[in-house]
Amino acid sequence: MKKVLLVDDEILIRETIRDCIHWEKEGFLYCGDASDGEVALPMIEQMKPDILITDIKMPFMNGLELCTIVRRAMPEIKIIILSGHGEFEYARAALSMDIEEYCLKPISSSDLIGLLHRVSEKIDRERSEKEHIEQLKQSENERKSLTFDKLLNDLCSGFLTTTEAIHAASILSIPLIARYYAVAVIDIRCSEDLSPFDPQVSDTIAEESLILQQTFTTNHADVLEFKPSRTKSVWIIKGDSQEALEGYLESLHVIQENSYKQSRNFTISVGIGSIQDRIQGIHISFLDAEEDMYWQRLSRQNSQNLWEANRSSMNQNIFLDRNVIIGFLKVGSPSQTQSFIRNFAAGLEQIDWNSSLTGYYILNDITLGVFRTAEELYRSPEGTEAILHDFQKSIESIRTWEEVCTYLIKLVEQFWLWRSKSSDRYADLLIKVKEYIQANYNKNYISLQDAAEYVNVSPSHLSKIFSQETGQTFIDYLTQKRIRRAMELLQSTQARTYEVAFQVGYNDAHYFSNLFKRITGMTTTEFRKKGTSKTDKEHYEIKHSIH
Repeated sequence: MKKVLLVDDEILIRETIRDCIHWEKEGFLYCGDASDGEVALPMIEQMKPDILITDIKMPFMNGLELCTIVRRAMPEIKIIILSGHGEFEYARAALSMDIEEYCLKPISSSDLIGLLHRVSEKIDRERSEKEHIEQLKQSENERKSLTFDKLLNDLCSGFLTTTEAIHAASILSIPLIARYYAVAVIDIRCSEDLSPFDPQVSDTIAEESLILQQTFTTNHADVLEFKPSRTKSVWIIKGDSQEALEGYLESLHVIQENSYKQSRNFTISVGIGSIQDRIQGIHISFLDAEEDMYWQRLSRQNSQNLWEANRSSMNQNIFLDRNVIIGFLKVGSPSQTQSFIRNFAAGLEQIDWNSSLTGYYILNDITLGVFRTAEELYRSPEGTEAILHDFQKSIESIRTWEEVCTYLIKLVEQFWLWRSKSSDRYADLLIKVKEYIQANYNKNYISLQDAAEYVNVSPSHLSKIFSQETGQTFIDYLTQKRIRRAMELLQSTQARTYEVAFQVGYNDAHYFSNLFKRITGMTTTEFRKKGTSKTDKEHYEIKHSIH
């Protein structure tokens, strides 16, 4: 309802206007009257009426003086002037102050009601236009605060829920939604004797990147690319089917196989992530791609060392295919281990371990392959880097072929130990993480970093296993917990929206309100009016699972 305040020095006029109109029935709230402008000012300040009706000629402070003050201090108030005959100069002055309506006394109740409705409609139009402008400004501010690269980087880093990612992509007109996703990381670096800030180097990196992309996109793959650094590019590759996406990745595998080769003083490294069927899986695929690149670099450096060692020795024909031992690890049995290893390592019997480094690099290459396979199959076994370091240190102490066989048997046993623990190894950890979330979701500072510290693992490790084991990212799970609790509070208490927001861990009530509507499809007010029902909770769960 629009609030109306009346100012007139004639008490009879004030009482007549007050009593002859059914204010609430007409959609207005009569909030009071005053005998002159001076008395009216504090009332206007306190009540903030939408419409001010005022006479012109009054003692102490006349209508024009009152209008001047109100127009300057509260320009949103609409003013209707009441005037007697023969006050033309007053009328002209009033019109110059952008008064909404000017009418002569006496005025009938029906005429006044019609006049009030016209002013009310104008207020509605202006408010609607203002709201539209504010929405446009907000959208523009959101657009400015977001960038293409930031959105994709946050998505790969796991900083966004599915709902937030889709909303942000819509604002930026990014075609994000697809059936399947995979992430590839490409790093093009110059050799150490070249400066990465040399303009010629920058041009060459850009040229190499373009060649790679052109080679890849000949298959018409749908790629979203961003550059987190000067040398690195991240591709989010989309596909309509898993088979199509696998086909797109084939060309990258070819590049990856040759990534250790240097061309024109540049080294190309490629990491390829797993294929995922959800937007939140982009984060998992990105972690897989980074991990894949890490192992590629270790293997590339070892291959380079092996090549140099062979070049400087007489053992140039020695080669052990690590795919053979990896195949045995997947299907072999402990009873076959010793005979398999002795046959597999027979080519190393001729090595002089005291004078040649070739054998060390061959064993290191096999070790890297086994560890990488364990990472892929058993989802980052705990302490991998430390265990790898211990194995590599063990290689340095090998002096005989028998010690080679002992080392490889130990390597096989380590792999099978990881395999035996893989089925239930994360159960206790995930229970602890979920208990931590349950105990702390109402605190605004809770984060993946905090949870990782609580269970004594790295944030990236926790992020990956949490997503793989639960089917949700950490932030999606936390958001679901908070929104479900907010739904309970809205249904069972009279707490205001900002109070509910604070109780579930959001200090910004505006952000909470927008998030709640995006996830549930309703504002907090609409949800509360709808009432308590199991269907509401099911609606949320279904909507969440769709995303």
